[in-house]
Amino acid sequence: ALENITDDIDGVLVMTVEPGFGGQKFMDSMLPKIREIREYLDKNKPECDIEVDGGIGEFSIADSARAGANVFVIGTAS
Repeated sequence: ALENITDDIDGVLVMTVEPGFGGQKFMDSMLPKIREIREYLDKNKPECDIEVDGGIGEFSIADSARAGANVFVIGTAS
């Protein structure tokens, strides 16, 4: 989906919980998606940010960063 809009974006937001309410557990199943997006952006627009939102805490922030995210939304960390 990014291929058609790459030139027009500065960042990509990946929701790492089901949207709706705070305090949810981070969904590890989103890590491959973050990696795939980072690989694509590194080839096509490396200055583009990947932001993750949802369930970000001590461990999930490190996992997300290793996967390629570089902006983190932290609402309720535990």
